[in-house]
Amino acid sequence: MSVPRRGPVVAVVGVVVAALLGACTSSVYAETTVPTSTSTTPAPTSSTTTAVPDCGDPSQSYDPLPSLTGPGTDSAVKAIRERGYLTAGVSADSLLLGSRNPLTNEIVGFDIDMVHAVAKAIFGDETKVELVVISTAQREKALQDNRVDLVVRNMTMNCDRWQRIAFSSEYYRSGLKILVKRGSDVNTLAALSGKKVCAPNGSTSLDAVKATPGVISVGAATHTACLVLFQNGNVDAIAGDDTVLAGLVVQDPYAFVPEMDQLTKEPYGIGVNKDKKDLVRYVNRVLDTVKADGRWKASYDKWFLPSLKVEAQPPPSLYGRA
Repeated sequence: MSVPRRGPVVAVVGVVVAALLGACTSSVYAETTVPTSTSTTPAPTSSTTTAVPDCGDPSQSYDPLPSLTGPGTDSAVKAIRERGYLTAGVSADSLLLGSRNPLTNEIVGFDIDMVHAVAKAIFGDETKVELVVISTAQREKALQDNRVDLVVRNMTMNCDRWQRIAFSSEYYRSGLKILVKRGSDVNTLAALSGKKVCAPNGSTSLDAVKATPGVISVGAATHTACLVLFQNGNVDAIAGDDTVLAGLVVQDPYAFVPEMDQLTKEPYGIGVNKDKKDLVRYVNRVLDTVKADGRWKASYDKWFLPSLKVEAQPPPSLYGRA
């Protein structure tokens, strides 16, 4: 008999081999590794990118189900209910979004609160979740292989990704910024010409770094791996969403995020296998409920408000995707 598990559990390719914590809980502990080597690539001086088909507004998702118990619900969540728990691909080292609490060994954060909200809607019990620790580059593959039901790992919705996976409605609006050494007067990517800037492989942040003339891009497995490189003096800056950088600053008193406009707009969506549109519609109804009943605001105030120092409201949900 399958035992519902609370994360963390086994991680997909590229993560340290998991060690069993105990047969009574069926839990498995896994950690991402810091790569021993990274690739450095000068940014291109001319555009060589392949054109991406226009998907309209990438933050537009499929219409939500009318309710969490009405028509269409069974087809969306039947297999998940029969299994006994929801599976979600998450980060375990993105402080404030999804990171491991060293005292409890549980993964916690804003993204994890969204996972728990979906589990609560399906089972009436937010703990019926299996958290699968994945890297940034593994997010799409985990969905395509049906390794997880959802990916809730600060993933930006864009037209390129819509070709391979589906997204829920927007659940958070972030933006690209940079992290530098305290005392630096740099406040743009362009000002880092000739310098090394780190971002996770497979991220829109790394795409932005590569597209900035003169900047030397350094790819790493995670933002935490970037932070290690930054602290060791191997890179000069880190590029990432302001939510992620806020968590890195908490870990390093010698780093800071300068006052600057967001270099890009990064709408976060919950990733779903593109063939499971009913599940997307179910998740959209859950997110609308969470935004309306105060749970979204409570989660934001707990995780982000102390670091970002900015009051926020839930982003509007945009529907009508064919």
